Amino acid sequence: MGHLTTKNYIKLQKRMDRFVPGIYDSKNLYEILKILFADEEAKLCSVMPLNYVSVKKMAEIWNKTEKEAEAVLDNLARKGLVYARRDKKTKIFALALPVIGFFEFSLMRLDGEFDRKKLSELYYKYINIEDGFIKRLSSVDPPISRVFVHEDTIEDITSEVLSHEKVSKGIDNADYITVGTCFCRHKMEHLGKTCDNPQDVCLTFNGMAEQLSEYGIARKISKNEAHKIIDLCVKRGLVQIGDNTKDELVIICNCCSCCCDLLLGYKRLGPNNSAITPSGFIADIDCDKCVQCGECFEKCPVDAILKINDNFVVDKKICLGCGVCSRFCQSGSCEMKSRAEKAFVPENTSEKIALQAMRQGKLGNFIFDNQMSVSHKILRTLLNFFTNLPPIKQLLQNQQFSLWLTRKLLKSEKYSSINILCSGL
Repeated sequence: MGHLTTKNYIKLQKRMDRFVPGIYDSKNLYEILKILFADEEAKLCSVMPLNYVSVKKMAEIWNKTEKEAEAVLDNLARKGLVYARRDKKTKIFALALPVIGFFEFSLMRLDGEFDRKKLSELYYKYINIEDGFIKRLSSVDPPISRVFVHEDTIEDITSEVLSHEKVSKGIDNADYITVGTCFCRHKMEHLGKTCDNPQDVCLTFNGMAEQLSEYGIARKISKNEAHKIIDLCVKRGLVQIGDNTKDELVIICNCCSCCCDLLLGYKRLGPNNSAITPSGFIADIDCDKCVQCGECFEKCPVDAILKINDNFVVDKKICLGCGVCSRFCQSGSCEMKSRAEKAFVPENTSEKIALQAMRQGKLGNFIFDNQMSVSHKILRTLLNFFTNLPPIKQLLQNQQFSLWLTRKLLKSEKYSSINILCSGL
């Protein structure tokens, strides 16, 4: 029985690794998966397509009745292991990613479904001790997340601010909002390493929020409550990090530098290996106005403020443009300015994941995503091999060409299956 159990979890890991950025293979990962997924669930999830799928299609793949398949999928969604969203009048499902996905959802739950202390210990080993997972998370281009600047630190240049750069605009435009427990701080609490920042501040929006509310993973709140949570977190010097797209918000995390896995990874691996895109703004210190209070140096969440020859200066290569330093500056010498060249932000989730898949050599996994089909396996292997050839790989790194190709693919009915997670993640 132990051999069979190991076999099913290995299959599940291989299935998860076909997505972007993939998932690092580790003994700690298998211990996590065994807590979250029953053996039979691991077996069933290992053959789920990468794209959203109907109950009817999943029933065919699993050789179950539609009623049986729906019961399994609903239970997996309740546990936060699959995404569930509505497509017209029916539900469609997809295997959840680790981030934004079943890692967070497992600790957001308050119903005792999982042993959160044991999970926290394993997550800490897997994410904070081992480097493999965070390196995988930081290997994709475009990055999975981006920083939102503290809006009141850029009041003098509001004419230069685009709507997708404002958390407040995302909240105002949301149809549904939930709040849940911060994964990172809750994890650190079980390790005795957490700070005193609030935990009930993880915001989700729209389709994702509806799922988390429906399945008891997070609670629904009003737009006014969401604004108050952001105001509280901004005043405490927390960094707002969300999904790296221009369209409607999916999630906003209020991050501290002592607990947040993304910020800790950024400091450990550096800006060239980052899962975070900086905001469109950057800090600048006027040394003539500076009173040497050192608040910017102390408060910067990524150690981008340096002291050189008795002056505080900003390391432009490291600065994420969060606005925390400017907020706490006593003399007004630290200001946020618009970046001369802003980082590229994908239009939506489909565009982001298609670009990531293309550049990571995994495009075939999404076009030929039937995990039970031998022909799909051969075709995705061939396409992935082709896109990993050095000349092709180099061409796909070209921003202009890859963006043109991505948008062509997403508009084509032939490759409509690449339109993945667009409304749900």
